[in-house]
Amino acid sequence: MTTQTITALIIHIILPLAGLLWYLRLIKLMKSENIPAVPIIELFLIFSTYGGLLLVSLTTLFWLWSAMASLGTFYLILAAPIIMGFIAYRHRHTRTISKYHNWTYLSALYYFAIAPLTFILLFLVSKN
Repeated sequence: MTTQTITALIIHIILPLAGLLWYLRLIKLMKSENIPAVPIIELFLIFSTYGGLLLVSLTTLFWLWSAMASLGTFYLILAAPIIMGFIAYRHRHTRTISKYHNWTYLSALYYFAIAPLTFILLFLVSKN
């Protein structure tokens, strides 16, 4: 296998699969701890959004830019702030239920700092 093939497999297969498995493990853990009102959909959207941010970052740094990377970037810039804002707004009162609800709230809220900083750093690094 060439280095490019390994890089492509890691970025586009292994990392998304690892994120999905981590998400499923977290849901199973919350259910085993009998957490009330498990935020399953919200956590899926949070994992997908941060996973997309990671994929766009790794694509920018180590791989070839594509139309799919452009679509992912448009989602992260246009739709993700709306979704993450809705999640943060919805969980502002439920964050005291459990640490997982608090993490859901904070993850959605911190997107508004993490995403712009990531895009600025990627712009600066890719410009060189």
